[in-house]
Amino acid sequence: MLVGPAAIGRLKQACVLIVGIGGVGGYAAEALGRSGIGKLILVDADTVAPSNLNRQIIATLETLNQSKTEVMAARIRSFAPECEVQAVNAFFNEQSESLFDQKIDYVIDAIDTLSSKLALIEMAQRHSVPCISSLGMANRFDPTQLTVTSLDKTCNDPLARALRQMVRKRGFTAKIPVVWSRELPRTQNQLVNAEGQTLKQKYPPASTIFVPAAAGLTCASVVFQALIEENKVPEKKD
Repeated sequence: MLVGPAAIGRLKQACVLIVGIGGVGGYAAEALGRSGIGKLILVDADTVAPSNLNRQIIATLETLNQSKTEVMAARIRSFAPECEVQAVNAFFNEQSESLFDQKIDYVIDAIDTLSSKLALIEMAQRHSVPCISSLGMANRFDPTQLTVTSLDKTCNDPLARALRQMVRKRGFTAKIPVVWSRELPRTQNQLVNAEGQTLKQKYPPASTIFVPAAAGLTCASVVFQALIEENKVPEKKD
């Protein structure tokens, strides 16, 4: 066996909270569900949309308009029925702290909204739960430029820069583990009207499957490696 019976036992007893079940979080959930995790808590308020078809593992023509968490939960149960999956169809914000009333061993932050991302990181720190946060993955093509460092070591990432500023204002450490890309974001084409004139508004950030999927798998790998190592994850007190 690659990890051994003791590590498998730790995985079976572990609970991982994943917030954001999209291009990043969906692949993280898939990987952990296939890796023997005992319990997964999936949080997202969105439903599957046509724009998700190019990159999200839960997005098919059959799952359009369905709850992302429920679709992901059903998918995991189809290949790992022994995994307990809790689907929470809700937007994560500062009022979501009751999720931490249960035992959680690790948190994956795959949130797009900056305020919710900061709230989750703060809650994880307050409850002494390790957290890995995924940063900006849009407008990029190259998954080989992903890396894992602390937040203060990031560059080329507008989301990371904004998060660093918010962290400093709130007065807590920027030594937050993050998955981010060294690749510079691509510049999108400009919008042009019927007369050929360039419009001021811009396209929203766009994503392919390559970088978000790799980021989700990287987050899952960080969690997996921590959980299989004895004494790597701090024991949460009741």
